[in-house]
Amino acid sequence: MIEPTWELAPWAQENFGTCDLGDARRTKRVVKLAQQMAEHPDGSTPDQTETWAELKAAYRLVDQDAVTFTALASPHWQLTRRRARGVVLVIGDTTELDFGPSRHVAGLGPVGNGFGQGFLLHNALMLDAATSAIIGLAGQELFYRRPKPKGENSYRVTQRKGKESEVWSRLIEQIGPPADGVTYIHVFDRGADNLDVFCQLQQQRGEWVIRAAQLHRVIEEETPTGRGERCPLRTVLERQPVLGTYELSVRATKDEPARTAKLEVRVVRVFVPPRARRRTALQRKLNFTGLTQWVVEAREVAPPKGVTPVQWVLWTSLPVETFADAWRILEYYERRWRIEEFHKALKTGCRLESRQHQTAHRLEALAALSSVVAVRLVQLKTIARLAPDTP
Repeated sequence: MIEPTWELAPWAQENFGTCDLGDARRTKRVVKLAQQMAEHPDGSTPDQTETWAELKAAYRLVDQDAVTFTALASPHWQLTRRRARGVVLVIGDTTELDFGPSRHVAGLGPVGNGFGQGFLLHNALMLDAATSAIIGLAGQELFYRRPKPKGENSYRVTQRKGKESEVWSRLIEQIGPPADGVTYIHVFDRGADNLDVFCQLQQQRGEWVIRAAQLHRVIEEETPTGRGERCPLRTVLERQPVLGTYELSVRATKDEPARTAKLEVRVVRVFVPPRARRRTALQRKLNFTGLTQWVVEAREVAPPKGVTPVQWVLWTSLPVETFADAWRILEYYERRWRIEEFHKALKTGCRLESRQHQTAHRLEALAALSSVVAVRLVQLKTIARLAPDTP
C-alpha cells in the first residue's frame, strides 16, 4: 500500500489540485483553503483563514455554483481507488449531519426525528484488508430525505423510484469494478440487506460481507446432492452443525455490563431466488436470476440473564469451507467500526455540524472538504496509536 502524504501543502495539492471548478483560480483557492482546514480542523472558517481577505475569498468560493460536493470530493475518491492494492475492504454506511432545529439555513432537509435540519452522507471508506490501514474514501453520496408516500403498500415500496435504500446500489456503481489485481470486499451493515445491492455487486465484480437483516428471507440450501426445499434462512441455520466456537469480549453499555461471550459458528451455502412478482427496475435491467452465496452465523451460547445475546448472520460471496474461512469473514465484519471513527472525526474532529454558514450549498461544499480532512485525522490517530514516536 502507498503511504499517505503527510506534509500539508503536498497533501492539499494531491487531494484537491485537480478539482474542476470552472476556473483555475478557484482550484488554487480550494487547495489553500483545504490546507488551512487541515491545520485547524475543528475551527470555524474565520479561525481557519489567516486574513480578512482570505476569509472573504473562502466565502466567495463556497458560494459558486460550480463548487459542489462532488466537484470537490471526486479527486480524492479517484486517488483512493488508484491507491488500492491487493485485497481491500470497502466499508459503507450513512451518517446524518444535523445543523439544529432553530437555525435558518436555506435548502436543508429534515433529519433525525424530523425536527432537525441537515442532510445525509453515505460514505465508502477503503481499508487495506491485511493491515487495516485506511486508504481513503472510495466514494460518497450526499442526499436529502424525502417523505414516504401515504398509504403505500409493500409492493409499491419495491417499485417506487427514489427510495432511500437505493443509495447503497448507486454508490457501488459509482465506485465501479476493481482494477486488475485488486479485489474489493464490500462490508455493510443490515441496511444493505436487499437484492438490489447483491445485484449491483455482481455487476461490478465486487465481493461482499453483509449483515443479514431479514432472517425470514426465503432461500434454498445447497448441498452436494442438490438444492433443498425453499424455507426461511432462520430455519436453515437452526439445523446446521456447529463448525467451531470462540470467545468475544463484549463492551459494557448503559444497560448491560461488560462480559466475555462464547459464540458458536455455523455456515451454510444457499441459493437466493429472485422475487418473481416483486422484481425492481434494477433487477429487471440486470436480469437478476438469483445467486449462490454463503451464510456465516455467530451465535452466543447461554448468555447471562437480562442481556441481549450476540448474533451475527453474515451474507458473503467468499467461499467458506473451514472454521478459518468463517473466522476471516467475521474478522472482516468486525472492522466495520472503522467507518464510525471516520464519522466521529467528521462531526467532532472537524465540528462540521457547528458551522454557521446560512445556505445548504455552502455546507455541502464544507462537507466535501471536511470529509477528506477527517480521513487524514483518522489516519493520524492510527499512526499515533501504533507508532507514537513518529514525528
